[in-house]
Amino acid sequence: MSPLIEIKGLTKKYRIGREVITALDDVSIEIENGEFVCLLGPSGSGKTTFLHLVAGLDKPTRGDVYVKGLCINKIREKDMALFRRRYMAFVFQSYNLVPTLSALENVSMPLMFDGIAKSRRDKRAKELLTQIGLGRRLKNKPSEMSGGQQQRVSIARALINDPKILYADEPTGNLDSKTTREIMDILVERVREKGVTLVMVTHNANLIEQADRVIYMLDGRIQRIVDQRNHSVQEFFQEETGEKDAYHLNHSVVEGAAG
Repeated sequence: MSPLIEIKGLTKKYRIGREVITALDDVSIEIENGEFVCLLGPSGSGKTTFLHLVAGLDKPTRGDVYVKGLCINKIREKDMALFRRRYMAFVFQSYNLVPTLSALENVSMPLMFDGIAKSRRDKRAKELLTQIGLGRRLKNKPSEMSGGQQQRVSIARALINDPKILYADEPTGNLDSKTTREIMDILVERVREKGVTLVMVTHNANLIEQADRVIYMLDGRIQRIVDQRNHSVQEFFQEETGEKDAYHLNHSVVEGAAG
C-alpha cells in the first residue's frame, strides 16, 4: 500500500534582510496510515516548520508533500482548507479556544462549516467531552477551566470531524506531569483504537515512549530515525550518550548531544 503521507525533498528558506535562513533542508520521509510519529529535537531544529509544511499550513521553498496521493502544496488555498477540514486536525500548545464560547460550543464549532444541524453538533460534542472526562464542564468557558481541561476541549474539537491525521505541536508544553500523561493517553488511544495517524512535535524525550517512530531533528535535517517497534529510542540515546537517568537523558537529547 502507498504511504498516507509522502514527503520528498522538503526545504523551507526564509529571507531576513540580506540573510537567508534555512529552516528545513531537503527532508524526505514516508508516514504510514495509523502510525504515531514523534518529531524530537531542540528549539530551532525545524520540527515545527516540518509540521506546518506537512499539514499544508505553509508552502515549501522546494519539495513536495503528498497526502493520500495528492500534492497538497500545489493546490489552491480554498481547496486546501476543505481538504484539511475533511482529513486533518490540529492540537496546539496554546489551545486556541474561542474565549466567549462554552466547551460544548468550541467543540461543536467545526461541524457548523459542514452544515450539520445544531442538535447533531451538540450531541456529538457532548459525547466527545464526556469520553475525555469533561461531561460536567459543557457550559464552562475557557476562563473557567484549568489548562489541562482546556487542552482536553482542544483535543475534542480536533476529533469532532473524525480526522485521518492529527497534528500536535507541543500539546503538553503548558501542562504539569500528571495532566501531560492524561493528555498523551487520550491521543495515543485515538491512534490505537481509531487508526488515526498522529504526527507530534516535542522537545521532551519523556513523551516519546508510546510512539511507533521517533524522528530526531537538528539544524533543519533529520539526524536519526528510531523505529520503536523494533528498538526503543530511550535505549538508543542511552547507548549514544551514556545517560540512564531520565532527566539527564532528556537534557542530552534536547541539547543535541546525541546529534
